[in-house]
Amino acid sequence: MKINKGIALAIAALVAFSVPSVASADQTGMAGMHDWKRERGRTCFASHSHSGTSGIKRTKKAAMRAAIHSWYEYTAGEYGSDWAKFRRSAGRVHSCTRESGGWSCYVESRPCL
Repeated sequence: MKINKGIALAIAALVAFSVPSVASADQTGMAGMHDWKRERGRTCFASHSHSGTSGIKRTKKAAMRAAIHSWYEYTAGEYGSDWAKFRRSAGRVHSCTRESGGWSCYVESRPCL
């Protein structure tokens, strides 16, 4: 089947310009189900947060890294990696506890763009 180049370019332009400016190619579209608010120059979920846990790790640093990675994996899977930057997230809380086999950490925060 032969496709007219002009028609193909017109369709591509229509699709490119019809995407909302807040969205990026990496977003899943699921973020729209939550209310957003502007917070310190970022667009953040107004009240919905995600959490991540580490399991038992040898060091506290490794446990914190694993908990943040757990938060990232879930958030990126739900909303895309643009929302899954823990350092940009809002309302961050974390805790670590010493266990018999090492350290366990927990993080929670609201995703932001």
